[in-house]
Amino acid sequence: MKSKQIHQLTQGNVLDHLRRMTWPLLMAMILLMSFNFIDAYFVSLLGTEEMAAFSFTFPVTFTIFSMVIGLGIGTSTAVATAQGQGRSEEARGIGGMAIVLSTVLVCLLCIPVWLFHDPLFQWLGADESTRRLADGYMAVWLAGAVFAAFPLVGNAVMRANGNTRGPSIVMAASAAINAALDPLLIFGWGPVPAMGLAGAALATILAYAISSAIILYMLIKQMDAIGWCRKWQQQREAAKGILGVAVPAAGANMLTPMAMAVMTAIVAQYGDEAVAAFGVGTRLESLATLVVLTLSMSLPPLISQNAAAGHMDRVRLLYRTVMRFTLLWQGGVYLVLLLLSPWIAGAFGQEPAVEETIILLVMLLPLGWGAQGVTILTNSSFNALRRPMSALNLSFVRLFVTYLPLAWIGGKIAGLPGVFAGSVIANLITGLIAWRWMWFFLCHTRQEQQEAQ
Repeated sequence: MKSKQIHQLTQGNVLDHLRRMTWPLLMAMILLMSFNFIDAYFVSLLGTEEMAAFSFTFPVTFTIFSMVIGLGIGTSTAVATAQGQGRSEEARGIGGMAIVLSTVLVCLLCIPVWLFHDPLFQWLGADESTRRLADGYMAVWLAGAVFAAFPLVGNAVMRANGNTRGPSIVMAASAAINAALDPLLIFGWGPVPAMGLAGAALATILAYAISSAIILYMLIKQMDAIGWCRKWQQQREAAKGILGVAVPAAGANMLTPMAMAVMTAIVAQYGDEAVAAFGVGTRLESLATLVVLTLSMSLPPLISQNAAAGHMDRVRLLYRTVMRFTLLWQGGVYLVLLLLSPWIAGAFGQEPAVEETIILLVMLLPLGWGAQGVTILTNSSFNALRRPMSALNLSFVRLFVTYLPLAWIGGKIAGLPGVFAGSVIANLITGLIAWRWMWFFLCHTRQEQQEAQ
């Protein structure tokens, strides 16, 4: 979206602007998030042990995704800020630098992840048989992990330049390819051998590789959105502009898999059935909070460009409107999940114990997803305002001051239901903290502007 469109935000049209930016992205995100559910469904047909192994891989793979998401946040903020200030050529150089940085950093991160993922699985509570299955998945996934970076970072460049349709096309293509390859590679057909859990990893990597080619073609040939800074000083400034937000944002995102690893270890005390159900729950959460996650991508460019142009009144309007919408939306999602809980449990639970745990999870965890959405969107807003350390500190408070301690305490009091109840209470507390923190900052900024005038 061009800056002149963004600068016309008013009380009456703020939702219309958000809807036009978010709707195409949401449709594609629904398909992209189906990666997790399609994989989870076909893997669950292999058995509870395979599903548990698949669940153990999530904190590890999400570590790499967290870094890439952080790079996407830094890229989007830097490009949108440059565009908001009318520096289009600099925005192209930032986009090109983002592609280079993502390639190098993902390759570097894959090395320690490969060296230490098996001890991590053992620490999480996976037995030897489950670890062998998880190792087979990770060997394939890490070999092609770099292909996961291009679509995410490339999409950030597109969104910062106002193009939400391009990312939608790429995400939809990725999801369709993954859906087609999953059953073929997992169970085999004709000359294609059955690869089991490793087949799910290969399907995902091939889908990302194809979408990487599409996104690079669109960025270079269709949009001319990425270039290369010829002077070293320009390269350094472009990298600094990205990493200044990306490093704290990636750190904040990487706290999530760390917390998920600890949470998985807590849940593992209650058996493989609980871990399998929790794995379904984490993927259900990613789908149920899809609108929030999409807003967290479409909202920052609007905030960055308006803030760069000095329109902080519009930033306050955006933030307030989105927070109200999020709470209402997630309340509706919870009611839908309650109605669908028997079907969800039957589809993903191959054993009665797994089904019962999934139903319990659906009854409790979504109660806190509205407040969690407030925290997620507040984090993205802080990053868009170039206050990444505030986002990092808020993430730390949510995960390690409230979420994990209250889940552990709840488990000691009431077993597995207590674990889930503790996490709900933690999300409610952190959501309130996030709202007050951001609103204090916005009000303080307004006061400073008034004094300056």
